[in-house]
Amino acid sequence: MSHAGRPPSTTVVEDPARIAVIIGSTREGRAGAGIARWFLTHVSEREDVDLDVIDLRDLVLPMHYPEERTPGQHALAERIGRADGFVVVTPEYNHSYPASLKHAIDVVHEQWFAKPVGFVSYGGMAQGLRAVEHLRMVFAELHAVTVRDGVSVNLFDGSVDDNGWVLDSNGAGHAAKTMVNQLLWWAHALRDARAIRPYGA
Repeated sequence: MSHAGRPPSTTVVEDPARIAVIIGSTREGRAGAGIARWFLTHVSEREDVDLDVIDLRDLVLPMHYPEERTPGQHALAERIGRADGFVVVTPEYNHSYPASLKHAIDVVHEQWFAKPVGFVSYGGMAQGLRAVEHLRMVFAELHAVTVRDGVSVNLFDGSVDDNGWVLDSNGAGHAAKTMVNQLLWWAHALRDARAIRPYGA
């Protein structure tokens, strides 16, 4: 078939967005590791994403705030600084999010600026959404942009199997795709903006 007169098609290939997936619970027997593995299956095969999984249980961070950063703080700050965006996997503990997650957020500062954050939350009937609402305020203070849609999982209504895998009976897979698409839009837009003009300049 002739395509004479039709302009040649072009394919725009963007550099993959560097997305850090942060597992926020350090509790023994946590559901977060399994939920994070489930979520990663929805993004790991995408060519437009370069993933870095940050499991807070593996980090060595000081319990106090020293005047000079420790090696563990430096390592976390470098990983957060390299990322173009973040997905936070968080449970809801006592109407909010874990202390381990707040501590990790607070020992880093400007590396969060002008970057997008998405959420995968889990818990009881509230599905971790109260933790997410608190985190939105925290990240706003850190000049980060939280995306509108997220993934929320009820651990006690059959949405998660005995192996900790999220079932798609409630549309969790579709929710993950929607959130990731929004996150990547913001990740590329804000990365381009930071390249043109440093944030706050």
